Amino acid sequence: MKQPQSQSQQEPEREPTREELENEFRLDDAELCNAATKIQASFRGHMSRKNLEGEKKPDEKDNKEEELDIDLTDPDLNKAAAKIQASFRGHLNRKDGHGEGETSAN
Repeated sequence: MKQPQSQSQQEPEREPTREELENEFRLDDAELCNAATKIQASFRGHMSRKNLEGEKKPDEKDNKEEELDIDLTDPDLNKAAAKIQASFRGHLNRKDGHGEGETSAN
């Protein structure tokens, strides 16, 4: 088991290289690609609406909270998010050295 390190001993976490990411997340995984595409499309729509709103009402922008136009009850969105979360958890487990079939006790 790893011992917790003090902040002075911790090294900053480095960005994974493109090759490491391609090995970690298969490009031919259709479900993962569809999940990423759905999230990207939602974000692009959000940014477009935000830019349009900024052009129309510059005075009200500071007073109004940002709203996202995403249907959180959409089952496809929930499946996409779950797939991405599961892939990331797997990535973290492999990165931390947990073998398959092992469970970590808290």
